[in-house]
Amino acid sequence: MLEAGAVITLEAASYRLREPLAGSAYGIVWCAERLPAGPRVALKLINRQQMARAEPGQRARWIASANQEIAFLRSLAPWDERHLVRLLDCGVYLGLPVMALELLDGDLGKHVARERALGRVIPFAQALDWLAQVNQALAKVHQYGWRYLDLKPSNVLFEARRGSVKLADFGTNRRLADRSAHSYAGTANWQAPEQFFPGAAQGYLTDARSDYFALGAMFYFLVTGGLPLRFCRDCGQAYRDHQAGGATMLRERHGGAIPATLMEDEAALFLARIAGLDRTGGAQDATWCAAGTARAAPALALTLLRSLLSADPGARPPHAIAISRMIAGIRAGANSANSADSADSADSAASKAEQRSYA
Repeated sequence: MLEAGAVITLEAASYRLREPLAGSAYGIVWCAERLPAGPRVALKLINRQQMARAEPGQRARWIASANQEIAFLRSLAPWDERHLVRLLDCGVYLGLPVMALELLDGDLGKHVARERALGRVIPFAQALDWLAQVNQALAKVHQYGWRYLDLKPSNVLFEARRGSVKLADFGTNRRLADRSAHSYAGTANWQAPEQFFPGAAQGYLTDARSDYFALGAMFYFLVTGGLPLRFCRDCGQAYRDHQAGGATMLRERHGGAIPATLMEDEAALFLARIAGLDRTGGAQDATWCAAGTARAAPALALTLLRSLLSADPGARPPHAIAISRMIAGIRAGANSANSADSADSADSAASKAEQRSYA
């Protein structure tokens, strides 16, 4: 069992473990310091205790996933590491692959939870900026010929100094060129319908647009201060209760149909949070609460959300550029509204001054 103080030697250097940062059935991440006196890194290892209990086939898949992640990160050009976590070193420890990754300030899910606990709402402008960054990260994954299939807040790392985010954890990547049905992959709480509900051949037919559904779920999560979509929550619960069979159980509850991916009350809450009309999550950013913004940016944002969350992959945006254009449109709508509000305020002030001059 790993303990603080243990030293692990990889290809380029040795690292002393300090404290665990995160863990799952698949892997565990430690904060570690490079020896003799180097910077701290995030050391990602396969969860050895789970490996000991897993079936041989599962063990082989975990090792293959780790090696695939290392190969993917090694293939990146330096400029593509702007929105993707950097691989600093790698190697083998006790027969299992290990990665040393750049250490950031935690994940986006924990950051949003902290802000919510403090009664603060993520400003819509910030949420939109993070959405754009994650979209660019997905564009890079797709550019290199992969679909990501595990987008969720805990896989988006947060850098406080710059206020930026980076995508991490690439063990579930699947080749875009392979269009055949594949086995279950990803996290049920953040999956597109085609990724959670198997097709007729009992496999899952996904592509790059499956990542865009998860991007929409994250958009809703950020705007609402950490609330999950009901569709995603129900899929997650069904999987916890029945594993892969949860998809069948959930469809039976809905008369054989796939549940709605966005409910109307959820759309209304999304609009209200952007317009600053819903105060349950704390004070909103005043820049995005003007009457003009309530007419412009929220409607455009909801159009993007509905497009990303379409149950039909064919109705989702076809590529990252289309999403970037929609985000630019939302920003332009907000800026236009704010400019109009400023002009109205100036006209009102001038009118009052004119009235005083005649008094």
